[in-house]
Amino acid sequence: MKLGYVTLSGRGAIDALLAGVVARLEAEGLRLAGTVQTNIDRDDRPLCDMDLRLLPDGPTVRISVDRGAEARGCRLDAEALERSVLWTERALDRAEFLVVNKFGKQEAEGRGLAGTIAEALARGLPVLVGVNGLNLPPFLEFAGGLADALPPEPEAVLRWCRAARAAAPVCAAA
Repeated sequence: MKLGYVTLSGRGAIDALLAGVVARLEAEGLRLAGTVQTNIDRDDRPLCDMDLRLLPDGPTVRISVDRGAEARGCRLDAEALERSVLWTERALDRAEFLVVNKFGKQEAEGRGLAGTIAEALARGLPVLVGVNGLNLPPFLEFAGGLADALPPEPEAVLRWCRAARAAAPVCAAA
């Protein structure tokens, strides 16, 4: 089982790091499933819109709800996230690697992509996950001591991804 995670401070920093890593892995021909988040700043709102690109060739899905300029609190569109989870689960059949942009509150509560991560690992697929500091304790509990902490540097993450893929069972690429 190969489960790696990266954590990094700063708004959108993990998303940018993982997007760059995914672009390189795709260019190398790795068959990916998963999610990459893009945050779109808005001049009329203090908070950004959040979109997920569904790998390998899926749509981009808006996972944030616009609750108005003064709104606070959770803006996650749980229904859009669950549709993204279904897409990602189906993509596992053609994948040799899973990337999950964030182990967030939904995953910490056993929802969201938590089951997809577990399924990918059960199939022998390596998994790379972004984790923010707030959700690091629940992620570590979820991982049961089996996750590799990766330095938040693109080359180090890429090295881990390549090594994890090379060590994966041959049947995982089928």
